[in-house]
Amino acid sequence: MNPDRQTPHSPGRRRASALAAAPPRRATAPAAALTLIIATSLLCAPPAQAAAPSNSLHQTIRDLQRKIVKIYGAGGVKGLEAYQTGILISPDGQVLTVQSYVLDTDDLAVVLDDGRKFKAEQLGVDPVRELALLKLPIEGEALPAFDLAAAATAEVGDRVLAASNLFNIAGGDEPVSVLQGVVTAVAPLDARRGAFEASYRGNVYIVDAAANNPGAAGGALVNWRGELLGLLGKELRSRTTNAWLNYALPVDQFIASVEQMRNGQSVKPDESTGKPTEPLSLAELGLVLVPDVLPRTPPYVDSVLPKSAAARAGLKADDLVVFVEGEPTASCDAVVAAIGRREKFDAVRLSVLRDGKLIETSLEAEDAAGETKAPAEPPSAANDTEQDKPGAEDANKPAEEAPSDDSEK
Repeated sequence: MNPDRQTPHSPGRRRASALAAAPPRRATAPAAALTLIIATSLLCAPPAQAAAPSNSLHQTIRDLQRKIVKIYGAGGVKGLEAYQTGILISPDGQVLTVQSYVLDTDDLAVVLDDGRKFKAEQLGVDPVRELALLKLPIEGEALPAFDLAAAATAEVGDRVLAASNLFNIAGGDEPVSVLQGVVTAVAPLDARRGAFEASYRGNVYIVDAAANNPGAAGGALVNWRGELLGLLGKELRSRTTNAWLNYALPVDQFIASVEQMRNGQSVKPDESTGKPTEPLSLAELGLVLVPDVLPRTPPYVDSVLPKSAAARAGLKADDLVVFVEGEPTASCDAVVAAIGRREKFDAVRLSVLRDGKLIETSLEAEDAAGETKAPAEPPSAANDTEQDKPGAEDANKPAEEAPSDDSEK
């Protein structure tokens, strides 16, 4: 078992349902100790002083839970949960959540706190912050919702609550889980998920509660007055420590993009905080795609420039680019956009489909000295080399001459 992986029984986890009249559950040793401490504190305090904060916190939590929704969509494969969380941001049923594979379905379902289930429509996405705006078919009623314009901010040391449907504990009309914690840092996000690096690099709230478990993405981080502070992000690991991060995206970092999505406008990566200072391009990698003549032209490789990073990686004409940095690319435009979100001198991971087989490789453009690094693991197998035509032997000569040039230096 991975010791840094969070589980439903991790230390510090608190179910707010216990405060919100959830069904009684068997207490673990830490939970029993916490209950004893709370009970002792209440007994030592005057009755009037003890009851007021408890009732106030209970009401804050219940009001918070009514503004959280459970989202069910695509998934089900091992390691891919088919659920996540969202927050209501308008009385007419607008839901803000994270952009993920869960939303990639025509049967996206959203369940309210009272158990009602609706089919949701996707209004827009923010590809850099990885957010999505959904709309529920609500008419003739006003749902409890967060007001983004009235959102608060937090500082290091502030006590917070994180509400979400982590581990799918709340499937119907059960209240979502609520954890309590403290803001331990406000810092830029430097994280990854597998080999995929998060596009967003702005500030986030780091908290000491296990707030980013499976299903928690899209939940709410609030202060103890119930005011929205941010949106819980996806499960990510720190690139520095490799530890799982418990974080939330502050409201002031995404309120502008939400307004764009509400108005039906696309949020472009170059308008966001994730804009690279020197964007990478296909030409710098040595890739030429087929002419983009259709609304969604399949991103086939038309040609590969000689002596380029793509040529050294063994990419060929007619390869179909299906993933860039783990993101699916269904069109030429999607490939160009995904490549353009990388810095010029960063390595980029491509997955191509060739003869029914998925081939992965890493490409790196020329650096400031004009040198190009070859990938550590070229995708071209020995069989591919043997099947090359005789004319291809000449094209490989520059790569064979390269070692002798290096030895002369």
